[in-house]
Amino acid sequence: MSALPDRKGRFGEFGGQFVPETLMPAVGELEREYKRWSRDAEFKKELDGLHREYTGRPTLLYHARRLSEHVGGAKIYLKREDLCHTGAHKINNALGQGLLAKRMGKKRIIAETGAGQHGVATATMTALMDMTCDVYMGVDDVQRQSLNVFRMKLLGANVSAVESGSRTLKDAINEAMRDWVTNIATTYYLVGSTMGPHPYPLIVRDFQSVIGKEARKQILKVEDRLPDVLIACVGGGSNAMGLFHPFLRDTNVRMIGVEAAGGGLDGGRHSASISKGEVGVLHGKKTYLLQDELGQIREAHSIAPGLDYPGVGPEHAWLHDTGRAEYRAITDEQAIEALQLLARTEGIVCALESSHAVAEAARVARDMSKDSIIVVNLSGRGDKDMPSVADYLGVEL
Repeated sequence: MSALPDRKGRFGEFGGQFVPETLMPAVGELEREYKRWSRDAEFKKELDGLHREYTGRPTLLYHARRLSEHVGGAKIYLKREDLCHTGAHKINNALGQGLLAKRMGKKRIIAETGAGQHGVATATMTALMDMTCDVYMGVDDVQRQSLNVFRMKLLGANVSAVESGSRTLKDAINEAMRDWVTNIATTYYLVGSTMGPHPYPLIVRDFQSVIGKEARKQILKVEDRLPDVLIACVGGGSNAMGLFHPFLRDTNVRMIGVEAAGGGLDGGRHSASISKGEVGVLHGKKTYLLQDELGQIREAHSIAPGLDYPGVGPEHAWLHDTGRAEYRAITDEQAIEALQLLARTEGIVCALESSHAVAEAARVARDMSKDSIIVVNLSGRGDKDMPSVADYLGVEL
């Protein structure tokens, strides 16, 4: 099974470079520069050093014994990306692209963010590397992720609240791309997930693959074999691709991506692009999208802002169509229940995005034997989500 996009940046029929002519020079430059620097030994050494001394890698692979006992069935291991500096896996990609932008001579960084974690990671990186940072964020996300907005501003970033459209991640991306078109010469667009035109899905996947590479070594050390199942939440899909990619050729390892079912797949309030979407083009890529009968993009919904996007990364679309990965959906209610369960059994408060993966792991584990192994990517910590969780549970803070 090929693990790379072809020369046109496609995974099967998905991916590609669907951008205006004005952006093609910037996309071409990025492709050339990434190909150059990703093979450079000094670049890799600098990034590895940052991860070791700044990010806090390798992150732990934790056997969640009490959760496993409570659920019954398979052993559940958690890949603790919530322990990364800034509180999520997003820093892996932000540091990698930051070093790339630096070598390309760019001093201004722009980014989009939904849950705010990519925005925080980008603002953290620009503070560290002495760059200017502008982050675009939908108004609705600004309101429900006010803690992360404050963190970004504290780190020196300018946060622009986007009021158009659904006022969430999709519209933040629209504004970031408009900015990029206008300021190509001086600006680097730091995409936060495995989406956008080629080579972004490739770049983000590669920088996030540190997750799966570490998990592979760690599980072999403690269990002397590979896991039976890998599980991760999927919005754009960076944390899932980061875990899945190093295991793609291990066909005996099942891979399950978990989308947001929101209020339920039978209604319109969800973000399950693979489960309920159709093939189309958005933000420079061809993939599965939530669309109406006229092909217009439908609004997505999830209690987890990082999953609140009406599309999915093209490599995930390819993995679905080839049958290499399975994609399931978890509702808001199930995600909240899983967040509470993990907190009460393991003393770990995870992000709402991650709790979708925990919920699916609990469901899958019950039907497996006690010597089976599941690895869940715990992509972020839940501090940012406490107001939303309290509101959902009817608790006044």
